[in-house]
Amino acid sequence: MREKVTVPAIQARKCGPKIKMVTAYDAPSARIADRAGADMILVGDTLAHVVLGYDDTLPATVDVMIHHTAAVARAKPGALIVGDMPWLSYHVSVEEAVRNAGRFIREGRAECVKLEGGRKRLAVIEAILAAEIPVMGHLGLTPQSIHVMGGYRVQGKRAEAARELVTDAHALVAAGVFAIVLEGVPDVLAQIVTQEVPVPTIGIAGPHCDGQVLVYHDVLGLYDGRVPKFVRQYAHLANVATEALQGFFADVQAGTFPSDAESYHMDEESARTLRILMRNEE
Repeated sequence: MREKVTVPAIQARKCGPKIKMVTAYDAPSARIADRAGADMILVGDTLAHVVLGYDDTLPATVDVMIHHTAAVARAKPGALIVGDMPWLSYHVSVEEAVRNAGRFIREGRAECVKLEGGRKRLAVIEAILAAEIPVMGHLGLTPQSIHVMGGYRVQGKRAEAARELVTDAHALVAAGVFAIVLEGVPDVLAQIVTQEVPVPTIGIAGPHCDGQVLVYHDVLGLYDGRVPKFVRQYAHLANVATEALQGFFADVQAGTFPSDAESYHMDEESARTLRILMRNEE
């Protein structure tokens, strides 16, 4: 059994080796990610999109996220389990944010939580940390702000906006986050943030971050929609799965499945007795 990855272990990876994070939303995918050597498993609100079929992440609720986080936790991965706090779970009040974060730990068995936003989230982050729950930050393209941003657009492309993001990163570190996801920002900005902050950065933002994260379904080619520019697909399992099911359906149609070896049998005497009983009942 592999050694359990902890928050302090991730913090110690600031200077390498690179941190490997992938999403997972159920026990089978968590087991696969863990066997592959994931350092962190993010139970991301992207499940609303790639698993539940919505157009964005906003329909994910606290109950849905905790349901899937608990499924991942039941796989008992060695990777650190990160519960992604969904839209409106930490926006209404500090008290409600702490309560929801606590549910991720108690009911979902997550080992830390992630939330989006910069300086406007400091009070929430500090309160969650005061409840002894580690927090991961998320800056740049924050999908829960899709309507404010006008879509999934690269953030920090202009110098002033980039400077604001660097300031946000420093503020998150001062509040106590143990790592920061940088999504959808120019590679030079991600490099500057990574150099400036003492905590690991996990990128969807070029090669200079301390680690990288991708969505499970994107990496494996399970999602048949348009994939973003930053995705590299390492397999096309949707095609493999389709071919496998087509083979099954063809065998059913031809009457070759199930075979004798794939069927359950009764001893001859019991079968003969059963036939006699059935004839007598006619």
